[in-house]
Amino acid sequence: MPSPASAVPPHDAVRVVGLTRSFDGRDVIDGLDLTMRAGEFTAVLGRGGSGKSTLLRVLAGLDREIRGTVLVPKRRALARRAPRPTPWKRVWRNAMVHLVGYPERAFAERVLTVTGFTERSRAWSGPLSGDEAQRVSFAQALAAEPGLLLLDEPFGALDAPAGAMAQRLVAGLRHRRGGAVLLATRDVDEALLLADRALVLRDGVIAYETPVALDRPRRPGTPAFAALRARLLAELGSESGPLTARPGPSPRCPSMPL
Repeated sequence: MPSPASAVPPHDAVRVVGLTRSFDGRDVIDGLDLTMRAGEFTAVLGRGGSGKSTLLRVLAGLDREIRGTVLVPKRRALARRAPRPTPWKRVWRNAMVHLVGYPERAFAERVLTVTGFTERSRAWSGPLSGDEAQRVSFAQALAAEPGLLLLDEPFGALDAPAGAMAQRLVAGLRHRRGGAVLLATRDVDEALLLADRALVLRDGVIAYETPVALDRPRRPGTPAFAALRARLLAELGSESGPLTARPGPSPRCPSMPL
């Protein structure tokens, strides 16, 4: 079972030691160690079935059938891929759905402003597009003012323009808040555009990590970006299954100022 969240060291947002999670006798996560500093944006890469979502669920407190030590902030939030808000609630109420009590609409609208969605705050949630539903999911996560924001492949269900807009939104979070962000993704370019550090999850452990020391704004066509991409693809290349990387400038965000 995880150790108490309050035990996190003062300069760390996450401290994981020897984390193991098994399903049907197979260790999906096998003695994993991870430390994240407060304010750090980290991307964890891995192919389908590598355990990325399992790791995020453990850190979110949704999966406690584990061995090892997991120290996390008391306030953390998880935004998933392709969420669907409750259709019979208005947007602003869906944004506050995880908060205890009855928060004011004004607070909801301040959070929705961060996601660029204030103008639809009183709309019913049923007809929302995928992009709009994802913005509500981000708002739900931000409303908790988490010390750890967990993003589980949140852009994969969006089309290219909506994905680029959502990436800009998430990139802006690093300037607005002091908590740590952990993004799980199969998209190497996405990790390099957004993160301060990239990790490769393989065989149940963090098999490789590298700082992403690229100047901002970041563009996939630069030599430094291409070199990091090639290195990460090499680390991921021994596994089977889909992985996303683009051979040239990203069609989703060719000049996105991240």
